[in-house]
Amino acid sequence: MTSEHPSPHGTPEQPETRGAVPADGQPSPADREATPVVQPDGASGTTASPGSADSPASPGSPAYREVTVRRAPKFVPFMAVGAILGFLAALVVAYTGPVDPTLTRESILGFFTIAFALPGVLLAALLVLVVDRRSVKRAERARAQRTYDDGA
Repeated sequence: MTSEHPSPHGTPEQPETRGAVPADGQPSPADREATPVVQPDGASGTTASPGSADSPASPGSPAYREVTVRRAPKFVPFMAVGAILGFLAALVVAYTGPVDPTLTRESILGFFTIAFALPGVLLAALLVLVVDRRSVKRAERARAQRTYDDGA
């Protein structure tokens, strides 16, 4: 499900797959293929490397892998926003309510902060779970090609 668009130079552009996760978590068949090995005496041969994900594939067969690409929300920012909204609601209730001679405004703020921030965090956690579920349903499959960076 990859659309390859030609670049201005005439070569097809591959979609950005940085950070993509393999769809099945298993090495692709291209990763399991035989790789060329140069012997110390100059003769070349091939050896199978079934579990070796770090060995480069043969030059004629690029290593492609099916991956699932999705935009997943981060849980902590959602829950922090829920806590902040709960605190803001506590501010409004504590400083706009009637004055009580036995309690200070700050103690009322502390009580309502706990009373409103915890449900705010819980509602935000439920919201992030719904958004995460939608992102799983909208996930797309793509083909990723392994590249080898000599500088790393």
